[in-house]
Amino acid sequence: MKLDYIEKGQGETVLLLHSTAAGNKQWRKLIELLSSSYRILAPNLYGYGTTPSWSQPNRQTLADHVSLLEGILADEPKINIVGHSFGGSVAMMAAKIHKPKVNKLILIEPNPFYLLSNNKDSDGYKEAVALCDVIKRNGDKGTWNIAAQYFADYWNGNGSWEEMDSERRSKYISALKPNYHEWDLMNETVSIEEWKHSLPTNTTVLMSEDTVQSIKDINSLFKSKIPEWRYIKYSEGGHMAPLTHAHIINPLIEKVLKSN
Repeated sequence: MKLDYIEKGQGETVLLLHSTAAGNKQWRKLIELLSSSYRILAPNLYGYGTTPSWSQPNRQTLADHVSLLEGILADEPKINIVGHSFGGSVAMMAAKIHKPKVNKLILIEPNPFYLLSNNKDSDGYKEAVALCDVIKRNGDKGTWNIAAQYFADYWNGNGSWEEMDSERRSKYISALKPNYHEWDLMNETVSIEEWKHSLPTNTTVLMSEDTVQSIKDINSLFKSKIPEWRYIKYSEGGHMAPLTHAHIINPLIEKVLKSN
C-alpha cells in the first residue's frame, strides 16, 4: 500500500489528518505556517490523492487508517497529531495506539458519532444517522449527486450545493466517495471511558460556535466526561473552518503547539 503524503520542514514532527472530501491539500496554509519550526507529515487517507481506495470486503475501521500510516510513524520518537472531522477521529485512534510517543493531540471538531448512541433521541445523533443513511443508501445506488447535495448543505449550510457550478459539483462528488466507507466508524466500540484513559491528557479540542448540532453534542459529551482536556471555541467558520477560515484556525493550532 503506497501512502501519498506531504513532508516538509524540520524539527518536532506534526502529523496532520484531513477531513472528508478534502485530502491533505486542506492543510496548505497551515503547512506554510508551521514548516519553519516543525517537520510536517500530511498524508492522504484511503481514497484521497494517490493513496489507494479502500477495497477490503470487511468494514473499514479507524485502526485501518492508523495502520496505513505506520510507514511514516514507525521511526518517529515523538509526534504531535492534528486532526479535523473524520481526520480527528483517526487522530484519536492514532494517539491511542501510539500514546507513548504522542506529545500533543489537537482535535478540530472530531466526529466519533457512535459515542452518541447512548442518547439516540438526541438531535445530534439523529442528524449523524440521517447523514450516514444518505451516504450509504445513495452510494449503493450510485446516485452520488443526491448524497453530495445533502452532505454539502449539512456541513456548509443550506444552498451550498446550488452555489456550485457543474465542474465543482463533479469534483465534489468524486472527493466524497471515500466517505462511504468512513461511515463504518458508526460501528466502532471504544467507549468514552476508554478514550479518557487511553488518550493523552495534553489534548485540545477546537470547536466553532456556529457548528452543527451533531458536533456540538460530541463536544458536550467530551467536556462532561473528560473535563481535564482543553476546550477552545472560535466564533465563526462552522465545521469547515480549517478550509474556509484558516486565518482563525491556524494561529490557534500554532499557539497550542507552542504552549507548555
